[in-house]
Amino acid sequence: MQKSHVITKVLPGSIAEELEIEAGDKLLAIGGTEIEDIFDYQFLVQDTYIEVLVEKADGEQWLLEVDKEADEDLGIEFESGLMDEYRHCHNKCVFCFIDQMPPGMRETLYFKDDDSRLSFLQGNYVTLTNMSDHDVERICRYHLSPINISFQTMNPELRCRMLNNRFAGEALKKVDILNRAGIQMNGQIVLCKGLNDGEELKLSIEKLMEYIPNLESVSVVPVGLSKYREGLYPLEPFDKQEAAKVIDMIEGYQKHCYDQYGTHFVHASDEWYILAGREMPEAERYDGYLQLENGVGMLRLMMDEFQEALETYRAKGLLPTNKRQGELSMATGLLAYPYIQRMAEEVQRECTGLQIHVYPITNYFFGENITVSGLLTGQDIGAQLKGKPLGERLLLPENVLRSGEDVFLDDMTLGELEKALQVPINIVKSSGYEFLETILGK
Repeated sequence: MQKSHVITKVLPGSIAEELEIEAGDKLLAIGGTEIEDIFDYQFLVQDTYIEVLVEKADGEQWLLEVDKEADEDLGIEFESGLMDEYRHCHNKCVFCFIDQMPPGMRETLYFKDDDSRLSFLQGNYVTLTNMSDHDVERICRYHLSPINISFQTMNPELRCRMLNNRFAGEALKKVDILNRAGIQMNGQIVLCKGLNDGEELKLSIEKLMEYIPNLESVSVVPVGLSKYREGLYPLEPFDKQEAAKVIDMIEGYQKHCYDQYGTHFVHASDEWYILAGREMPEAERYDGYLQLENGVGMLRLMMDEFQEALETYRAKGLLPTNKRQGELSMATGLLAYPYIQRMAEEVQRECTGLQIHVYPITNYFFGENITVSGLLTGQDIGAQLKGKPLGERLLLPENVLRSGEDVFLDDMTLGELEKALQVPINIVKSSGYEFLETILGK
Protein backbone atom coordinates (compact mmCIF):
# COMPACT_ATOMS: atom_id res chain seq x y z
CA MET A 1 0.00 0.00 0.00
CA GLN A 2 1.38 3.38 -1.02
CA LYS A 3 2.32 5.62 1.88
CA SER A 4 0.65 9.03 1.93
CA HIS A 5 1.15 12.19 4.00
CA VAL A 6 -1.75 14.46 4.88
CA ILE A 7 -1.04 18.13 4.17
CA THR A 8 -2.29 20.25 7.08
CA LYS A 9 -1.25 23.71 5.88
CA VAL A 10 -0.36 25.48 2.64
CA LEU A 11 1.69 28.63 3.09
CA PRO A 12 0.37 31.81 1.41
CA GLY A 13 2.26 32.79 -1.74
CA SER A 14 3.97 29.41 -1.95
CA ILE A 15 4.46 27.12 -4.93
CA ALA A 16 1.87 24.78 -3.44
CA GLU A 17 -0.74 27.55 -3.33
CA GLU A 18 -0.07 28.38 -6.99
CA LEU A 19 -0.56 24.69 -7.84
CA GLU A 20 -3.93 24.72 -5.99
CA ILE A 21 -2.75 22.20 -3.42
CA GLU A 22 -4.97 22.45 -0.35
CA ALA A 23 -4.97 21.40 3.29
CA GLY A 24 -6.41 17.89 3.45
CA ASP A 25 -4.71 16.78 0.23
CA LYS A 26 -2.24 13.89 0.47
CA LEU A 27 1.33 13.91 -0.81
CA LEU A 28 2.05 10.53 -2.42
CA ALA A 29 5.42 10.84 -4.15
CA ILE A 30 8.04 13.18 -5.58
CA GLY A 31 9.84 12.21 -8.76
CA GLY A 32 8.19 8.80 -8.66
CA THR A 33 9.75 8.07 -5.25
CA GLU A 34 7.55 7.22 -2.30
CA ILE A 35 8.30 9.40 0.71
CA GLU A 36 9.17 7.64 3.96
CA ASP A 37 9.61 10.69 6.17
CA ILE A 38 10.78 14.31 6.33
CA PHE A 39 14.33 13.42 5.24
CA ASP A 40 13.16 11.91 1.95
CA TYR A 41 10.93 14.94 1.41
CA GLN A 42 13.71 17.47 2.07
CA PHE A 43 16.13 15.58 -0.19
CA LEU A 44 13.68 15.14 -3.06
CA VAL A 45 12.45 18.77 -3.19
CA GLN A 46 15.98 20.14 -3.69
CA ASP A 47 16.02 19.71 -7.47
CA THR A 48 15.07 22.58 -9.76
CA TYR A 49 12.57 20.36 -11.63
CA ILE A 50 10.38 17.88 -9.75
CA GLU A 51 7.17 15.98 -10.36
CA VAL A 52 4.80 15.93 -7.40
CA LEU A 53 2.03 13.34 -7.06
CA VAL A 54 -0.87 14.58 -4.91
CA GLU A 55 -4.19 12.95 -4.05
CA LYS A 56 -7.12 15.38 -3.69
CA ALA A 57 -9.90 15.06 -1.13
CA ASP A 58 -12.18 13.36 -3.71
CA GLY A 59 -9.54 10.68 -4.44
CA GLU A 60 -8.39 12.19 -7.76
CA GLN A 61 -4.61 12.09 -8.25
CA TRP A 62 -2.74 15.06 -9.73
CA LEU A 63 0.77 14.79 -11.17
CA LEU A 64 2.19 18.32 -10.97
CA GLU A 65 5.33 19.50 -12.74
CA VAL A 66 7.34 22.10 -10.82
CA ASP A 67 10.16 24.35 -12.04
CA LYS A 68 11.72 26.20 -9.14
CA GLU A 69 14.92 27.46 -7.53
CA ALA A 70 17.27 24.91 -6.01
CA ASP A 71 16.39 24.17 -2.37
CA GLU A 72 13.14 26.18 -2.68
CA ASP A 73 10.43 24.49 -0.64
CA LEU A 74 6.91 23.75 -1.86
CA GLY A 75 5.38 25.57 1.10
CA ILE A 76 3.43 22.72 2.69
CA GLU A 77 3.26 21.41 6.25
CA PHE A 78 2.22 18.00 7.55
CA GLU A 79 0.49 16.41 10.54
CA SER A 80 3.87 15.53 12.07
CA GLY A 81 7.22 17.25 11.69
CA LEU A 82 8.74 13.81 11.21
CA MET A 83 6.11 12.78 8.62
CA ASP A 84 6.07 9.37 10.28
CA GLU A 85 5.34 7.67 13.60
CA TYR A 86 8.01 7.77 16.29
CA ARG A 87 9.86 4.51 16.83
CA HIS A 88 9.65 2.91 20.25
CA CYS A 89 12.77 1.88 22.14
CA HIS A 90 13.22 -1.89 22.53
CA ASN A 91 16.00 -1.68 25.12
CA LYS A 92 15.47 -2.19 28.84
CA CYS A 93 18.39 -0.13 30.10
CA VAL A 94 19.28 -0.60 33.77
CA PHE A 95 19.53 3.20 34.13
CA CYS A 96 16.43 4.25 32.16
CA PHE A 97 14.74 7.17 33.90
CA ILE A 98 11.34 6.45 32.35
CA ASP A 99 11.26 3.15 34.25
CA GLN A 100 11.72 5.23 37.42
CA MET A 101 8.62 7.37 36.87
CA PRO A 102 5.73 7.23 39.33
CA PRO A 103 2.38 5.89 38.15
CA GLY A 104 -0.48 8.17 37.17
CA MET A 105 1.38 10.72 35.06
CA ARG A 106 0.39 11.69 31.52
CA GLU A 107 0.86 8.94 28.97
CA THR A 108 3.44 10.74 26.82
CA LEU A 109 5.94 10.74 29.71
CA TYR A 110 6.12 6.94 29.59
CA PHE A 111 6.93 6.75 25.87
CA LYS A 112 10.50 5.57 25.21
CA ASP A 113 11.79 6.73 21.87
CA ASP A 114 15.02 5.56 20.28
CA ASP A 115 14.45 7.03 16.84
CA SER A 116 17.63 8.09 15.05
CA ARG A 117 15.66 10.62 13.00
CA LEU A 118 14.84 12.56 16.18
CA SER A 119 18.55 12.93 16.78
CA PHE A 120 18.72 15.22 13.76
CA LEU A 121 15.40 16.98 14.39
CA GLN A 122 15.48 17.41 18.16
CA GLY A 123 18.99 16.47 19.31
CA ASN A 124 17.90 13.21 20.98
CA TYR A 125 20.54 10.63 21.88
CA VAL A 126 20.05 7.17 20.35
CA THR A 127 21.54 3.77 21.17
CA LEU A 128 21.77 2.52 17.53
CA THR A 129 20.04 -0.74 18.51
CA ASN A 130 16.79 0.29 16.85
CA MET A 131 18.46 1.37 13.60
CA SER A 132 18.19 -0.86 10.55
CA ASP A 133 20.83 -1.14 7.83
CA HIS A 134 18.42 0.93 5.70
CA ASP A 135 18.45 3.70 8.32
CA VAL A 136 22.24 3.78 8.41
CA GLU A 137 22.42 3.77 4.60
CA ARG A 138 20.05 6.75 4.39
CA ILE A 139 22.06 8.76 6.94
CA CYS A 140 25.20 8.17 4.88
CA ARG A 141 23.45 8.85 1.56
CA TYR A 142 21.87 12.11 2.73
CA HIS A 143 24.96 12.91 4.82
CA LEU A 144 22.86 13.81 7.85
CA SER A 145 24.94 15.31 10.67
CA PRO A 146 25.46 15.35 13.54
CA ILE A 147 23.96 12.24 15.10
CA ASN A 148 23.95 11.98 18.90
CA ILE A 149 24.77 8.52 20.23
CA SER A 150 24.30 7.01 23.69
CA PHE A 151 27.39 4.81 23.90
CA GLN A 152 27.34 4.00 27.65
CA THR A 153 30.30 1.66 27.14
CA MET A 154 32.52 0.43 24.33
CA ASN A 155 32.71 -3.04 25.87
CA PRO A 156 30.22 -5.01 23.71
CA GLU A 157 29.36 -7.59 26.37
CA LEU A 158 28.85 -4.97 29.07
CA ARG A 159 26.74 -2.90 26.69
CA CYS A 160 24.42 -5.87 26.13
CA ARG A 161 23.99 -6.19 29.90
CA MET A 162 23.46 -2.49 30.53
CA LEU A 163 20.90 -2.10 27.73
CA ASN A 164 19.36 -5.54 28.30
CA ASN A 165 19.55 -6.08 24.55
CA ARG A 166 21.57 -8.93 23.04
CA PHE A 167 22.19 -6.82 19.91
CA ALA A 168 23.55 -3.77 21.79
CA GLY A 169 27.20 -4.76 21.41
CA GLU A 170 26.85 -5.58 17.72
CA ALA A 171 25.18 -2.17 17.17
CA LEU A 172 28.49 -0.44 17.88
CA LYS A 173 29.69 -1.58 14.42
CA LYS A 174 27.31 1.01 12.95
CA VAL A 175 29.61 3.69 14.38
CA ASP A 176 32.37 2.44 12.06
CA ILE A 177 30.07 2.82 9.04
CA LEU A 178 29.06 6.34 10.07
CA ASN A 179 32.69 7.25 10.71
CA ARG A 180 33.82 6.01 7.27
CA ALA A 181 31.05 8.09 5.68
CA GLY A 182 32.30 11.21 7.46
CA ILE A 183 29.16 11.63 9.56
CA GLN A 184 29.68 13.98 12.49
CA MET A 185 28.76 12.49 15.86
CA ASN A 186 28.45 13.44 19.51
CA GLY A 187 28.48 10.84 22.26
CA GLN A 188 27.11 10.30 25.73
CA ILE A 189 28.03 7.96 28.58
CA VAL A 190 25.56 7.61 31.44
CA LEU A 191 27.89 6.51 34.22
CA CYS A 192 26.64 3.84 36.61
CA LYS A 193 28.69 3.00 39.70
CA GLY A 194 30.14 -0.51 39.58
CA LEU A 195 29.19 -1.04 35.94
CA ASN A 196 30.80 1.26 33.36
CA ASP A 197 32.99 3.43 35.60
CA GLY A 198 36.66 3.02 36.57
CA GLU A 199 38.65 0.87 34.14
CA GLU A 200 35.59 0.41 31.92
CA LEU A 201 35.31 4.20 31.51
CA LYS A 202 38.99 4.36 30.57
CA LEU A 203 38.44 1.65 27.95
CA SER A 204 35.44 3.50 26.52
CA ILE A 205 37.15 6.88 26.32
CA GLU A 206 40.24 5.43 24.63
CA LYS A 207 38.18 3.51 22.06
CA LEU A 208 36.01 6.54 21.35
CA MET A 209 39.11 8.68 20.77
CA GLU A 210 39.76 6.55 17.67
CA TYR A 211 36.75 8.27 16.01
CA ILE A 212 38.16 11.80 16.38
CA PRO A 213 37.54 14.14 14.47
CA ASN A 214 34.16 12.81 13.23
CA LEU A 215 33.20 12.11 16.83
CA GLU A 216 33.36 15.69 18.05
CA SER A 217 32.59 15.29 21.75
CA VAL A 218 31.63 12.81 24.45
CA SER A 219 29.84 13.76 27.67
CA VAL A 220 29.95 11.73 30.86
CA VAL A 221 26.87 12.23 33.04
CA PRO A 222 25.97 10.54 36.34
CA VAL A 223 22.96 8.24 36.31
CA GLY A 224 19.77 9.87 37.55
CA LEU A 225 18.13 7.86 40.33
CA SER A 226 14.56 8.58 41.41
CA LYS A 227 12.89 7.08 44.49
CA TYR A 228 10.77 4.78 42.27
CA ARG A 229 13.28 1.97 41.74
CA GLU A 230 11.57 -0.99 43.37
CA GLY A 231 12.33 -4.14 41.37
CA LEU A 232 14.91 -2.38 39.18
CA TYR A 233 18.66 -2.98 38.92
CA PRO A 234 20.37 -1.94 42.20
CA LEU A 235 22.18 1.30 41.34
CA GLU A 236 23.75 3.69 43.84
CA PRO A 237 24.57 7.40 43.58
CA PHE A 238 28.19 8.58 43.39
CA ASP A 239 29.70 10.32 46.42
CA LYS A 240 32.07 13.31 46.60
CA GLN A 241 35.30 11.28 46.41
CA GLU A 242 34.02 9.18 43.51
CA ALA A 243 32.98 12.30 41.62
CA ALA A 244 36.47 13.74 42.09
CA LYS A 245 38.00 10.55 40.63
CA VAL A 246 35.73 10.79 37.58
CA ILE A 247 36.75 14.43 37.04
CA ASP A 248 40.45 13.65 37.45
CA MET A 249 40.24 10.89 34.86
CA ILE A 250 38.33 13.03 32.37
CA GLU A 251 40.60 16.04 32.82
CA GLY A 252 43.61 13.81 32.23
CA TYR A 253 42.16 12.68 28.91
CA GLN A 254 41.20 16.27 28.06
CA LYS A 255 44.84 17.33 28.30
CA HIS A 256 45.97 14.38 26.20
CA CYS A 257 43.31 15.00 23.53
CA TYR A 258 44.01 18.71 23.37
CA ASP A 259 47.75 18.14 22.97
CA GLN A 260 47.23 15.50 20.26
CA TYR A 261 44.04 16.61 18.46
CA GLY A 262 43.41 20.22 19.45
CA THR A 263 40.12 19.34 21.14
CA HIS A 264 39.27 18.50 24.76
CA PHE A 265 36.84 15.88 23.39
CA VAL A 266 35.53 14.28 26.61
CA HIS A 267 33.60 16.37 29.14
CA ALA A 268 32.22 15.88 32.64
CA SER A 269 28.73 17.28 33.14
CA ASP A 270 28.20 20.09 35.67
CA GLU A 271 26.82 17.67 38.29
CA TRP A 272 30.25 16.07 38.79
CA TYR A 273 31.88 19.40 39.68
CA ILE A 274 29.11 20.36 42.09
CA LEU A 275 29.17 16.93 43.74
CA ALA A 276 32.96 17.08 44.09
CA GLY A 277 32.83 20.64 45.42
CA ARG A 278 35.00 22.00 42.60
CA GLU A 279 34.74 25.11 40.47
CA MET A 280 33.49 24.74 36.90
CA PRO A 281 36.14 24.60 34.15
CA GLU A 282 36.92 27.75 32.21
CA ALA A 283 34.91 28.39 29.03
CA GLU A 284 37.74 27.39 26.68
CA ARG A 285 37.65 23.81 27.91
CA TYR A 286 34.11 23.25 26.60
CA ASP A 287 35.13 23.49 22.90
CA GLY A 288 32.21 25.73 21.98
CA TYR A 289 29.63 24.10 24.28
CA LEU A 290 28.68 21.15 22.10
CA GLN A 291 26.75 19.39 24.86
CA LEU A 292 24.74 22.04 26.66
CA GLU A 293 21.57 19.93 26.54
CA ASN A 294 23.43 17.27 28.53
CA GLY A 295 24.26 19.76 31.26
CA VAL A 296 27.86 20.17 30.12
CA GLY A 297 28.99 23.76 30.64
CA MET A 298 25.52 25.17 31.16
CA LEU A 299 26.44 26.86 34.44
CA ARG A 300 29.79 28.16 33.17
CA LEU A 301 28.11 29.70 30.11
CA MET A 302 25.35 31.26 32.19
CA MET A 303 27.81 32.74 34.70
CA ASP A 304 30.04 34.16 31.97
CA GLU A 305 27.06 35.67 30.12
CA PHE A 306 25.81 37.14 33.38
CA GLN A 307 29.17 38.77 34.12
CA GLU A 308 29.35 40.18 30.60
CA ALA A 309 25.81 41.56 30.86
CA LEU A 310 26.53 43.05 34.30
CA GLU A 311 29.68 44.79 33.02
CA THR A 312 27.77 46.15 30.02
CA TYR A 313 24.97 47.53 32.21
CA ARG A 314 27.53 48.98 34.63
CA ALA A 315 29.52 50.68 31.84
CA LYS A 316 26.36 52.24 30.39
CA GLY A 317 25.09 53.36 33.78
CA LEU A 318 21.97 51.23 33.50
CA LEU A 319 22.14 49.64 36.96
CA PRO A 320 19.70 51.40 39.30
CA THR A 321 21.24 52.33 42.68
CA ASN A 322 20.46 54.24 45.87
CA LYS A 323 16.69 53.91 45.65
CA ARG A 324 14.17 51.18 46.38
CA GLN A 325 13.95 48.85 43.40
CA GLY A 326 11.51 46.41 44.94
CA GLU A 327 11.56 42.84 46.14
CA LEU A 328 11.47 39.63 44.12
CA SER A 329 12.18 35.93 44.51
CA MET A 330 13.52 33.06 42.45
CA ALA A 331 13.45 29.29 42.85
CA THR A 332 15.67 26.63 41.32
CA GLY A 333 16.87 23.06 41.80
CA LEU A 334 19.50 22.15 44.37
CA LEU A 335 22.11 21.67 41.64
CA ALA A 336 22.14 25.27 40.39
CA TYR A 337 21.17 26.95 43.65
CA PRO A 338 24.69 28.02 44.83
CA TYR A 339 25.37 29.66 41.46
CA ILE A 340 22.00 31.40 41.20
CA GLN A 341 22.44 32.63 44.78
CA ARG A 342 25.90 33.96 43.96
CA MET A 343 24.64 35.88 40.91
CA ALA A 344 21.66 37.27 42.82
CA GLU A 345 23.96 38.56 45.57
CA GLU A 346 26.12 40.28 42.97
CA VAL A 347 23.09 42.06 41.52
CA GLN A 348 22.05 43.19 45.00
CA ARG A 349 25.52 44.63 45.64
CA GLU A 350 25.17 46.72 42.48
CA CYS A 351 21.48 47.60 42.96
CA THR A 352 21.42 48.45 46.64
CA GLY A 353 17.67 49.04 46.69
CA LEU A 354 16.79 45.61 45.31
CA GLN A 355 15.98 42.64 47.55
CA ILE A 356 16.16 39.13 46.05
CA HIS A 357 15.17 35.89 47.79
CA VAL A 358 16.62 32.70 46.25
CA TYR A 359 15.02 29.41 47.27
CA PRO A 360 16.41 25.89 46.61
CA ILE A 361 13.62 23.41 45.83
CA THR A 362 14.06 19.83 47.01
CA ASN A 363 12.60 17.27 44.61
CA TYR A 364 10.29 15.23 46.84
CA PHE A 365 8.23 14.14 43.82
CA PHE A 366 11.00 12.09 42.17
CA GLY A 367 13.29 11.83 45.18
CA GLU A 368 15.97 13.96 46.80
CA ASN A 369 18.72 12.51 44.58
CA ILE A 370 17.21 14.41 41.64
CA THR A 371 18.66 17.92 41.84
CA VAL A 372 18.18 19.42 38.36
CA SER A 373 15.56 22.15 37.89
CA GLY A 374 14.22 20.49 34.73
CA LEU A 375 12.60 17.73 36.82
CA LEU A 376 10.93 19.97 39.39
CA THR A 377 7.15 19.82 39.68
CA GLY A 378 4.62 22.54 40.31
CA GLN A 379 3.49 20.88 43.52
CA ASP A 380 7.01 20.79 45.00
CA ILE A 381 7.62 24.43 44.08
CA GLY A 382 4.25 25.52 45.46
CA ALA A 383 4.53 23.58 48.72
CA GLN A 384 8.05 24.79 49.51
CA LEU A 385 7.41 28.45 48.64
CA LYS A 386 4.07 28.75 50.43
CA GLY A 387 4.33 31.30 53.22
CA LYS A 388 7.81 32.46 52.14
CA PRO A 389 8.55 36.11 51.25
CA LEU A 390 8.19 36.23 47.44
CA GLY A 391 8.08 39.96 46.75
CA GLU A 392 6.32 41.43 43.74
CA ARG A 393 7.19 38.54 41.41
CA LEU A 394 8.69 35.06 41.30
CA LEU A 395 11.30 33.98 38.74
CA LEU A 396 11.47 30.35 37.57
CA PRO A 397 13.85 28.73 35.04
CA GLU A 398 12.35 27.94 31.64
CA ASN A 399 13.12 24.21 31.86
CA VAL A 400 10.62 23.59 34.67
CA LEU A 401 7.88 23.81 32.03
CA ARG A 402 6.95 21.41 29.26
CA SER A 403 8.52 22.67 26.01
CA GLY A 404 6.38 25.39 24.45
CA GLU A 405 3.67 25.16 27.13
CA ASP A 406 2.83 26.68 30.52
CA VAL A 407 2.57 23.25 32.19
CA PHE A 408 4.82 21.54 34.76
CA LEU A 409 5.77 17.84 34.72
CA ASP A 410 2.94 17.02 37.13
CA ASP A 411 0.41 18.81 34.87
CA MET A 412 0.01 21.79 37.20
CA THR A 413 -0.28 24.93 35.07
CA LEU A 414 1.67 28.13 35.53
CA GLY A 415 -1.60 29.94 36.21
CA GLU A 416 -2.51 27.46 38.95
CA LEU A 417 0.85 27.99 40.67
CA GLU A 418 0.48 31.78 40.42
CA LYS A 419 -2.95 31.53 42.01
CA ALA A 420 -1.72 29.24 44.79
CA LEU A 421 1.21 31.52 45.67
CA GLN A 422 -0.59 34.79 44.91
CA VAL A 423 2.34 36.17 42.96
CA PRO A 424 3.03 36.81 39.24
CA ILE A 425 5.63 34.42 37.79
CA ASN A 426 8.29 35.36 35.24
CA ILE A 427 9.97 32.59 33.24
CA VAL A 428 13.74 33.01 32.72
CA LYS A 429 15.60 31.41 29.83
CA SER A 430 18.94 29.72 30.55
CA SER A 431 20.92 32.76 29.49
CA GLY A 432 22.98 35.00 31.75
CA TYR A 433 21.81 38.05 29.78
CA GLU A 434 18.13 37.20 30.24
CA PHE A 435 18.74 36.35 33.88
CA LEU A 436 19.95 39.89 34.59
CA GLU A 437 17.39 41.55 32.33
CA THR A 438 14.50 39.68 33.97
CA ILE A 439 15.72 40.63 37.45
CA LEU A 440 15.90 44.28 36.40
CA GLY A 441 12.52 44.09 34.70
CA LYS A 442 13.88 45.01 31.29
